[in-house]
Amino acid sequence: MTAKCSNSLQSQVVLVTAGGSGIGRVISESYLSLGARVHICDISQTMLDQCRLANPDLTISLCDVSDPAQVEALFAAIESIYGRLDILINNAGIAGPTAIVEEIEIEAWRQTIDIDLCGTFYVTRLAVPMLKRNGGGSIVNMSSSAGLLGCPSRSPYVASKWAIVGLTKTWAMELGPFNIRVNAICPGSVEGPRIDSVIERDAAERGVSAKKIRDVYERQSSLRKLISAQDVANMATFLSSDAAASISGQAMSVDGHTESLSNWLDA
Repeated sequence: MTAKCSNSLQSQVVLVTAGGSGIGRVISESYLSLGARVHICDISQTMLDQCRLANPDLTISLCDVSDPAQVEALFAAIESIYGRLDILINNAGIAGPTAIVEEIEIEAWRQTIDIDLCGTFYVTRLAVPMLKRNGGGSIVNMSSSAGLLGCPSRSPYVASKWAIVGLTKTWAMELGPFNIRVNAICPGSVEGPRIDSVIERDAAERGVSAKKIRDVYERQSSLRKLISAQDVANMATFLSSDAAASISGQAMSVDGHTESLSNWLDA
C-alpha cells in the first residue's frame, strides 16, 4: 500500500530555494509540519533570519541561485549539515518586467532568465548526484499558468516558465531510471506582495486603477479568485510524497482553472 504524505516525508531532507518569504516560506513550513528536515536559501539575510526565528529547526544559506559559485557553496553546506538530499523544490524566481516586447530592456530580460531558468539549472545539476546517491528522490520545479498558456507583456517570465515545463519533462525522462521523479507546479496568480506589485505595474502601464486590474486577474480563473500560497505548498508536498509515487514528468496546474491570460488586455 502506498504511504500517506505525512508518513513518507518524515525525516526527508528538503531544499527549498527562495524559501525565506512568500510561497517558498509557506512550502518550507509545510514540509517542517510533516516532519521533514528543511534547508532554505534566499538572497535576503533578513528574510532568512526571520524565517529561522519562527522555525528554529530550519537551516539556512544566503544564496543567489543565478550565481553558480554561490550555488556550489549552498550544496557544500547541505552536504556538511545533512550529508544527503531527498527533495528539491526549485522555487526561486522573479516576475520580471511588464512591457510589450519592443519595450523590454535587455538587462531586464537577462535578469529574469538568469534567475528563473538558469538558476533552476544550476541548482538541479548539483542536486541530482546527491539524489542518485540516495537511490532516488523528487524534484519539484515552479512554473506558472503563463508557462502553459502564454501571457501578453510578460515575455521574459513566460519564456522562462515555458522552458521550465520542457526541462521538467526532459529531466523526468533522464532521471526516471534512477528513481527520481520530476514534476512542475503551474500556479495561477498567487495572493501576496509579488502579485500586488505586478498588478500595480499593469495598472500604471494602462492608466487604470489597481482594483480594475485585480478584478480582471480574478476573472481569469473559473473559480474567480486568486489562489493561496498554501494551495501551492499542498501540491508540492503531495508531489514529493509516496502518495505520488507514480507521478513524474507532469505540469500540475494549481490555478482554479485558468480560462485565459489574455483577457486583461481589455481592462
